[in-house]
Amino acid sequence: MALSRYKALAFKLAGIGISLILICLLYMYFSHDVSKLNSFYPQNHELQKERPKNWVTLKEISKYGIGAIVLAEDWGFYQHTGFDLNQIQVAFQEMLDGIRFRGASTISQQMVKNVYLTEDRTVWRKLHETILTHKVESELSKDRILEIYLNVIEFGPGIIGIKDASRHYFRKKPSALLPKEAAFLAMMLPSPIRYYVSFRKRKLTPFAVERIDAILVKMRMGKLITPAEYQDLKLTKLSWEK
Repeated sequence: MALSRYKALAFKLAGIGISLILICLLYMYFSHDVSKLNSFYPQNHELQKERPKNWVTLKEISKYGIGAIVLAEDWGFYQHTGFDLNQIQVAFQEMLDGIRFRGASTISQQMVKNVYLTEDRTVWRKLHETILTHKVESELSKDRILEIYLNVIEFGPGIIGIKDASRHYFRKKPSALLPKEAAFLAMMLPSPIRYYVSFRKRKLTPFAVERIDAILVKMRMGKLITPAEYQDLKLTKLSWEK
């Protein structure tokens, strides 16, 4: 008799637990109306109708600026639906081998995190990110997702968006970014505060040299630059290098 009561209590508690989880999932799904991103602009975790002064469209960014970042951060961006299983496998293997350069988050996931969420490394935050990424991919075009991403990501201490980054590092508009300059900006993204040391010391760190070269290789493979241009760029210094 007592055993039956314990079973009934266990089923009741399990039912309550499942109900709470479903409520949390529904909250995560309906917590944000991502369709607003089609016409509103995110700024400091708020949406506004007026376009911010430092905002640029994809047409205002050079093909190198767009290409270097997409190839470095999420090569399959235009093919996947928000999640890249191949990159998850690669990142996991790199983690095991101790040579991981970046995480497996796609550009869509990074955009969602920057616009809506915090930097907390919790299971619930990651689940929230996953749910909102699915909504974003369903309601926004790839170009719009990429445009938002390039305008909200951090490129260094207090440097938000590719327009501010282009001005800060190279004193030019993003439309004028050259291949190696674009590769440098792409190199900054995994950890912009840490990698700012190259600019501060006016000399690329060994990691920066290796990472920029890897990005240039991807740009060559993606036909953004020719093999001959790649060889020249390996020897070309950035404008502020000593």
